[in-house]
Amino acid sequence: MANHESAKKRIRQTEKRTARNRHVRSTVRTAIKKVRTAIETGDSAAAKELLAAAVKRIDMAVSKGIYHRNTGSRYISRLSQQVHKLG
Repeated sequence: MANHESAKKRIRQTEKRTARNRHVRSTVRTAIKKVRTAIETGDSAAAKELLAAAVKRIDMAVSKGIYHRNTGSRYISRLSQQVHKLG
Protein backbone atom coordinates (compact mmCIF):
# COMPACT_ATOMS: atom_id res chain seq x y z
CA MET A 1 0.00 0.00 0.00
CA ALA A 2 1.16 3.53 -0.75
CA ASN A 3 2.62 5.57 2.09
CA HIS A 4 3.36 8.90 0.41
CA GLU A 5 0.64 11.43 -0.37
CA SER A 6 1.79 11.62 -3.97
CA ALA A 7 1.53 7.84 -4.35
CA LYS A 8 -1.96 7.89 -2.84
CA LYS A 9 -2.96 10.61 -5.29
CA ARG A 10 -1.60 8.58 -8.22
CA ILE A 11 -3.72 5.63 -7.09
CA ARG A 12 -6.84 7.83 -7.00
CA GLN A 13 -6.06 9.22 -10.45
CA THR A 14 -5.48 5.75 -11.87
CA GLU A 15 -8.81 4.51 -10.50
CA LYS A 16 -10.67 7.44 -12.11
CA ARG A 17 -8.89 7.01 -15.42
CA THR A 18 -9.46 3.25 -15.44
CA ALA A 19 -13.19 3.70 -14.81
CA ARG A 20 -13.45 6.33 -17.57
CA ASN A 21 -11.54 4.16 -20.04
CA ARG A 22 -13.62 1.10 -19.17
CA HIS A 23 -16.83 3.03 -19.83
CA VAL A 24 -15.66 4.33 -23.22
CA ARG A 25 -14.33 0.91 -24.28
CA SER A 26 -17.61 -0.70 -23.25
CA THR A 27 -19.72 1.75 -25.27
CA VAL A 28 -17.52 1.14 -28.32
CA ARG A 29 -17.94 -2.61 -28.00
CA THR A 30 -21.71 -2.25 -27.62
CA ALA A 31 -21.93 -0.02 -30.71
CA ILE A 32 -19.89 -2.53 -32.75
CA LYS A 33 -22.07 -5.39 -31.52
CA LYS A 34 -25.23 -3.54 -32.60
CA VAL A 35 -23.82 -3.06 -36.11
CA ARG A 36 -22.86 -6.73 -36.35
CA THR A 37 -26.33 -7.78 -35.20
CA ALA A 38 -27.93 -5.61 -37.88
CA ILE A 39 -25.59 -7.14 -40.48
CA GLU A 40 -26.53 -10.67 -39.41
CA THR A 41 -30.25 -9.90 -39.69
CA GLY A 42 -29.64 -8.35 -43.12
CA ASP A 43 -31.13 -4.97 -42.23
CA SER A 44 -29.15 -2.66 -44.51
CA ALA A 45 -30.77 0.62 -43.45
CA ALA A 46 -30.32 -0.05 -39.74
CA ALA A 47 -26.76 -1.24 -40.29
CA LYS A 48 -25.82 2.01 -42.06
CA GLU A 49 -27.40 4.07 -39.30
CA LEU A 50 -25.70 2.09 -36.55
CA LEU A 51 -22.39 2.19 -38.43
CA ALA A 52 -22.38 6.00 -38.26
CA ALA A 53 -22.93 5.85 -34.50
CA ALA A 54 -20.22 3.21 -34.08
CA VAL A 55 -17.71 5.23 -36.12
CA LYS A 56 -18.39 8.24 -33.91
CA ARG A 57 -17.78 6.17 -30.76
CA ILE A 58 -14.60 4.61 -32.17
CA ASP A 59 -13.22 8.00 -33.23
CA MET A 60 -13.95 9.38 -29.78
CA ALA A 61 -12.10 6.50 -28.12
CA VAL A 62 -9.13 7.02 -30.44
CA SER A 63 -9.04 10.74 -29.71
CA LYS A 64 -9.02 10.01 -25.96
CA GLY A 65 -6.09 7.61 -26.40
CA ILE A 66 -8.05 4.52 -25.39
CA TYR A 67 -7.44 2.85 -28.74
CA HIS A 68 -4.48 3.35 -31.07
CA ARG A 69 -5.45 5.17 -34.27
CA ASN A 70 -4.61 2.15 -36.44
CA THR A 71 -6.84 -0.05 -34.28
CA GLY A 72 -9.71 2.41 -34.66
CA SER A 73 -9.17 2.59 -38.41
CA ARG A 74 -9.15 -1.20 -38.64
CA TYR A 75 -12.43 -1.50 -36.73
CA ILE A 76 -14.08 1.14 -38.92
CA SER A 77 -12.75 -0.38 -42.12
CA ARG A 78 -13.92 -3.89 -41.35
CA LEU A 79 -17.39 -2.76 -40.24
CA SER A 80 -17.74 -0.54 -43.31
CA GLN A 81 -16.83 -3.40 -45.63
CA GLN A 82 -19.41 -5.67 -44.01
CA VAL A 83 -22.14 -3.03 -44.22
CA HIS A 84 -21.23 -2.25 -47.84
CA LYS A 85 -21.61 -5.94 -48.77
CA LEU A 86 -25.25 -5.82 -47.63
CA GLY A 87 -26.03 -3.40 -50.42
